[in-house]
Amino acid sequence: MEPISARAMIEAAATAAAPDPNRPMVERRKRLSPAALAVANQKVPPAYSSIVITGLVRLVEFVLIATVGIVLYLGYVARHDGVHWEYIVAILGMTVAALIGFQAADLYEVQVFRRTLNQMTRMISAWTLVFLLFIGASFFAKLGGEVSRVWLSSFFLLGLGVLIVERLILRNLVRHWARQGRLDRRTIIVGADENGEKLIRALNAQQNDDSDIRVLGVFDDRNDGRSLDTCAGSPKLGKIDDILEFARRTRVDLVLFALPISAETRILQMLNKLWVLPVDIRLSAHTNKLRFRPRAYSYVGNVPTLDVFEAPITDWDQVMKQLFDRVVGGLILLAAAPVMALVALAVKLDSPGPVLFRQKRFGFNNERIDVFKFRSMYHHQADPTASKVVTKNDPRVTRVGKFIRRTSLDELPQLFNVVFKGNLSLVGPRPHAVQMKLQSRLFDDAVDGYFARHRVKPGITGWAQINGWRGEIDNEEKIQKRVEFDLYYIENWSVLFDLFILLKTPWALLKGENAY
Repeated sequence: MEPISARAMIEAAATAAAPDPNRPMVERRKRLSPAALAVANQKVPPAYSSIVITGLVRLVEFVLIATVGIVLYLGYVARHDGVHWEYIVAILGMTVAALIGFQAADLYEVQVFRRTLNQMTRMISAWTLVFLLFIGASFFAKLGGEVSRVWLSSFFLLGLGVLIVERLILRNLVRHWARQGRLDRRTIIVGADENGEKLIRALNAQQNDDSDIRVLGVFDDRNDGRSLDTCAGSPKLGKIDDILEFARRTRVDLVLFALPISAETRILQMLNKLWVLPVDIRLSAHTNKLRFRPRAYSYVGNVPTLDVFEAPITDWDQVMKQLFDRVVGGLILLAAAPVMALVALAVKLDSPGPVLFRQKRFGFNNERIDVFKFRSMYHHQADPTASKVVTKNDPRVTRVGKFIRRTSLDELPQLFNVVFKGNLSLVGPRPHAVQMKLQSRLFDDAVDGYFARHRVKPGITGWAQINGWRGEIDNEEKIQKRVEFDLYYIENWSVLFDLFILLKTPWALLKGENAY
């Protein structure tokens, strides 16, 4: 056997290392420390909004109280005296008064829902006060003789019983959600030094059944003796650059800076990297000597903080957007079904291959999602990673593909993502393929703050698209304008804004600009 020369070995190694053009590109992800991986690999369910929970509890209790009062009235008083709307108005007034009393007694807090004795004592007191006020008002209005005592006492006792049962069920639900981690505010601390230790100790001092703060670990921009490996029992998980990857692998709700305000330069440098994340970012004020007005602070437990960035579209806004997507998206899907059937038939008859095309794209918080489209290219020339941008007169595009791409009919299957999978919205920043490039540079390298588009779910259409920034991206201005318009949308979102964009979309599509 002839010996292999060194040159031959080098050439063989180079050939093995060269990328295979027929092999799909695999995205490289930043490596995390073993401590960070241990946390990130834990299964974490989605969080439930405390604001939405308390709002739903108010609604349920309004319905329960009003229903008990009206049913008792119709079943006892109205049978003998007929229906008088004064009673109905009084019942609704007492219901509203009860909710106001519960609010004044701090009964609409998730922490209170977990307790039993404290919650029941407050509720019974507030409920009793409402009836005493009603009796007093009836006396001074000289209506005492016209109000049925049997109805009033039955309303008091049965209403109280229903509320007690409802609150016991709620207590069990909230405790179950707490055990699942759905009510936790998963928090990371920035600053692995003495300030970080003081902050974590202050947070840990509040750790009890009522606390929703769960400290996952600490990150620091330094890697020398000033940076501790462990802060008050919380491990150091990595450097500041690692936070982006960490927050994309696991749920993070709050980033809390333990640095003093005097470290302005360091804080600004870190914020410049972290603002693209869809999380709340706050600056702890527990070690700062500078004091602001009390209203300038928000509180994490008893720790005062200064708000820097807030996660967009949360709580009731998120509920409204999801309802809008599912209801309106479902109606559009039903209306578009005949058109989709015709397009599917045309795609099938035009060229061999599957009707639908699936592509990996960026979703919320850089999550990789599968987006469905009608196939517009020849099957053997499909480009699932979008490594090569589609250009005018691209030979890979079929005859039917040219038409459906120009009219955006190829996007209609994304309604399945909206209605059934829930990983797309009707309106939002358009999702780009994970390997899309501008002049050999990935989009996130070409545009500063590109990933800030992913602070909300992507959409089938968006503010950028109806303003003419759709289709081929062949220069830096086009991607910069997309990002600029997408960020404007995120900062100014409303349901009416979504509706406006949706109604304008057909007119934008008729122009057919930049779509090949």
